Amino acid sequence: MKRIILALLTVISLVPFLLSLVGSLEEPQVQSQLQLSQTNLLLQASVWQGDGASGTWRETLQTALLESQPQQGGLKQYEIAVQELTDYLDRLKNQQAALETAPNGDPAPIQAVIAKNQKTLNQIQINLGLLQYAENQTKKSLDTWQSVMSNGEPNEQEIATVLIALQQAEPIPSNAEAVINSQLKGWFRWQGLTQLYRRQGNLESLEQVCDTPACGALQTEVEKASQRALVKLALLNSLPLLGGGIGVLLMIGLLLQWALGREKAILATNAKTRWDTPWNWETTWQVLVVGFFFPSQIVLPLVVGVLPLPMADLSLMGKAFYVLATYGAIASVGLGVLFLSLKNFRPLPQDWFTLRPNFGAILWGLGGYLVALPLVVLVSLVNQEIWQGQGGSNPLLSLALDSQNWLVLGIFFFTAAVLAPVFEEIIFRGFLLPALTRYFPVSLAIILSSLLFAIAHLNVSEILPLFVLGSILGLVYSRSRNLLSSMILHSLWNSGTLLSLFILGGS
Repeated sequence: MKRIILALLTVISLVPFLLSLVGSLEEPQVQSQLQLSQTNLLLQASVWQGDGASGTWRETLQTALLESQPQQGGLKQYEIAVQELTDYLDRLKNQQAALETAPNGDPAPIQAVIAKNQKTLNQIQINLGLLQYAENQTKKSLDTWQSVMSNGEPNEQEIATVLIALQQAEPIPSNAEAVINSQLKGWFRWQGLTQLYRRQGNLESLEQVCDTPACGALQTEVEKASQRALVKLALLNSLPLLGGGIGVLLMIGLLLQWALGREKAILATNAKTRWDTPWNWETTWQVLVVGFFFPSQIVLPLVVGVLPLPMADLSLMGKAFYVLATYGAIASVGLGVLFLSLKNFRPLPQDWFTLRPNFGAILWGLGGYLVALPLVVLVSLVNQEIWQGQGGSNPLLSLALDSQNWLVLGIFFFTAAVLAPVFEEIIFRGFLLPALTRYFPVSLAIILSSLLFAIAHLNVSEILPLFVLGSILGLVYSRSRNLLSSMILHSLWNSGTLLSLFILGGS
């Protein structure tokens, strides 16, 4: 009877699980948004004119971090983003048309998704037009803004009207400056204001001294903001480059040590030593289904559906608390089921769920993180070419990218860098990996647990990089036999991601 119930719960959980996984194939990755944010930073930093002294640290940073033609690179990146989002909207509209003709189809939910993505496309096209104009593609820029006039909302049409008027020598709307200040940001705002002041006769070019207070304020703002952008770019690039470089050297050293003396190598430690697992596959199945998949795929959506939560109207703060509450609930249920499922097997054999706070745990966690940096980044680049901007992403990434509030960021940090590493490491490394060694070698157990870890995140485009990360987490835990090591690695990885998102979000 117990196995029949588990089988039913498994099937019930698999249906929404597989639907979510397949549905992510049609969703855009947040990677495109991240690339645009980094492009915005590059454009801002490229405006810095220097302080007249050669060899300064800012000049060195600018030379090291910026490409030779940042506007051309930005133009290409924005064109790619527009094409990806246009293709995604076309697929959504085809789905909408199919729902409208279906007997019981409800196109309302997909209409909301179309409206949201159309708004994003309009905002990207407004910026794209400014880049096209900066690269002397005036005809293309006008066509781009005309597209916004056709598909945009009133505020988007307003900024498009202003920009078109500036390029075509038409009468400038009286509220042009206010519209530019409210609708454009960063480098794009500077471009719009520069064109406006030039038309008004207040400014010949940004390099010359302004003769109006507004123009002078713009020059001061551009100088300070471009310097800040340089510092942000340095922060974004220093950790991957420095940490990745150390990680490559560490990998080479470990592999050489293993090749020269396999028995005594660090990688050989506990490489074939299985855990003593007193329960069988049924208990493992029970924990995964009852403690993880069924609550997350069935119970939580039902509870959220019953509660009067206006998800579409929640502020970023509200969404942060929602993410914390829902993940906390799933973690509590999962750990509770795990505790009850193993109650009859206590006291557990040695090496189960070991948490030893010592220097060795820190070294394993930090070393694993440094090795993960170049490997996961390399795999992510290949993965991006495979999926071409599709395949979905963790929704927390977009939320964190939009957050510039320290309290909101703190909530996301606690969820992603504390709660998630503790819960996921206990389930996937502390429980699943050792349990699998009852039937498989340690290496195969690492592979299988990492694959399930990657798939459980429900985005097909993230399966490959998360599998690599999970494999490194499994390797660290299997060698150190200290769950704290993999928790440190996991926390460092998520913390680095959140920090990068926060820096990019301000661009």
